[in-house]
Amino acid sequence: MTITFITGANKGLGYETARRLIELGQTVILGARDPGRGQEAAEKLGARFVLIDVANDESVARAAANVQAREGRIDLLINNAGILGSPLPAEDLTGIEALEIFNTNVVSIVRVTHAFLPLLRQSGHPAVINVSSGMGSFALTHDPDRVESKPLAPLYTASKAAVTMLTTQYARGLSGIRVNAVDPGYTATDFNGHSGYQTVSEGTDAVVSLATEGPEAGTGRVISRSGPVPW
Repeated sequence: MTITFITGANKGLGYETARRLIELGQTVILGARDPGRGQEAAEKLGARFVLIDVANDESVARAAANVQAREGRIDLLINNAGILGSPLPAEDLTGIEALEIFNTNVVSIVRVTHAFLPLLRQSGHPAVINVSSGMGSFALTHDPDRVESKPLAPLYTASKAAVTMLTTQYARGLSGIRVNAVDPGYTATDFNGHSGYQTVSEGTDAVVSLATEGPEAGTGRVISRSGPVPW
């Protein structure tokens, strides 16, 4: 049985991903930084809750130790946690906010992946899925017909471009581990004030597809529910 660890899974896309994967028979470990909300979400879904703040080294190390002691391995790591930050215009960007957003959206992937690598190495077919965004795609942000071309949240978009490149580098550098990324699309969640045109189920189609594909599938890809994403 596939054992999957999902960060930021107490609501939104992470929660829906957990729900769908449990329905498909996977064992899901639900990671979240809020102990009350995380435990409540896990109980509703039939998952196990593990406290994790992806922006904190010690918290991530404790979470990995917890899983090592209980499950001894994971087959799939889904790096879902992230923040939007303030939708500031370019002239108002500050280093402090940039550090916060990149720490949560990008450095966290390095932090969590590093801590959970020993657990992934215990799997026969380990995989990592990073939740990126079409807003970090050069191709899509230069297409005037796409919503991604609108000037919105420049630090968030830059962080997601970094997530995609980090994905390709891990795919090349982590022998025996498939590493791919997803663009959920513009999905109605708390993240955007429920302004997205996709349902939360539609927003998780790509990650569920990657999470359930066979070990022969490729690595270093970025996909949406419509297929490969140009970036």
